[in-house]
Amino acid sequence: MRYLIQNAHLINEGQARTVDVRIRDGRILTIAAVLAHDGVEQLIDARGLHLLPGMIDDQVHFREPGLETKGTIFSESRAAVAGGITSYMEMPNTQPPSLNAAALEAKYARARETSLANYAFYMGASNDNLEDIKRLDPRSACAVKVFIGASTDNMRVDNESVLEGIFAHSPTLIATHCEHMPTIMANLSRATARFGDDIPVALHAQIRDAQACFASSSIAVQLARRHSADLHVLHLTTAKELALFDSAPLAGKKITAEVCVHHLWFEASRYADLGALIKCNPAIKSVEDRQALRAALLDDRLDIIATGHAPHLLAEKRLPYAQSPSGMPLVQHALPALLELVHQGVLDLPTLVRKCAHAPAERFQVALRGYVREGYFADLVLVDLYRPHIVRRDEVRYRCGWSPFEGETFRAQITHTFVSGHLAYCRSEIDDSVLGRRLEFSR
Repeated sequence: MRYLIQNAHLINEGQARTVDVRIRDGRILTIAAVLAHDGVEQLIDARGLHLLPGMIDDQVHFREPGLETKGTIFSESRAAVAGGITSYMEMPNTQPPSLNAAALEAKYARARETSLANYAFYMGASNDNLEDIKRLDPRSACAVKVFIGASTDNMRVDNESVLEGIFAHSPTLIATHCEHMPTIMANLSRATARFGDDIPVALHAQIRDAQACFASSSIAVQLARRHSADLHVLHLTTAKELALFDSAPLAGKKITAEVCVHHLWFEASRYADLGALIKCNPAIKSVEDRQALRAALLDDRLDIIATGHAPHLLAEKRLPYAQSPSGMPLVQHALPALLELVHQGVLDLPTLVRKCAHAPAERFQVALRGYVREGYFADLVLVDLYRPHIVRRDEVRYRCGWSPFEGETFRAQITHTFVSGHLAYCRSEIDDSVLGRRLEFSR
């Protein structure tokens, strides 16, 4: 695995420059203005292309084990790599959920056999596994995931003493999904009384409303402050919640937050044409909320951009509102959508790179990834910023077979993706002869 990338326009650590990059044995060996080809390396002329560190997606649901009809580590990791995501962190609410060390290691074993991207997994929290969390080796999981107030199965943590125990004793970062179930159920009851079984999907943003989000996220922030815990609040969706977070450099924070791609892209008017295809939790909300999220991304109240990738079958999405599951497939098209936002002037390339690669590497203490640096793993993406394409269903790589972006025109394309020094994706072709690696954490 020896490559020489020449003439690439590198965006990294707030700077832009044209460089050559030599890759050997999975690592970035040399970065320089000009490097000579040694005759053995595979040469890639990147003239006209932008070189970015690979996206580190800290929030995906790949559905394995137990829900393989929707997605697998095999299928979704390949979709991720085709979308420029080189590393992912996968959520614990599978069947069975990852609530102890054995379940966690079973996932790692499966990923070692099938994942094209680099991988890490969350330890889940429940009302019953506080002792497992206390015993957790902090290097064995990317974080502890806590559903505060809303989840599926037995993963909603609503026991106050358990919540206190998690924030007091977690040996690693706590990542939270924050929605207040009593508020949601009251809103749903009112909608059901009015519409019966025919609740319009457009009411999703009112059923899982801003108050439900704020009531829960404010609890998480209070707990973190009381126990001086490291907290990362996932997928913020409302302007109201942003007041809980500081506009400051990431390095000085113990409480951080992120936004997902679909909450930066869609807003509530799109329920009219996309319906349950964009039903997700927390819900996509108003255009004013979307604008506030975009602004908070630029002033550093929001530290990370993730996908929240959560595939479901189209047949499930076509069910009535109350039965239709929440979530959508995103990893293949998230980075192209963000690059489209760059074209639209919503954010710039250095900010995109910082929020998608540098910041998740720093916040989760990922070793030797997230930057284009000599000695770091070669997790790299080449992008053609001026090669438009329309998202079509026949190009979708997700096992569920659809995308909420179908019909959208993106002006940028991913051309090459290197995963730990292996050219895993090149101009629509996947090479899975070398698989991704388990992420390591500097803790």
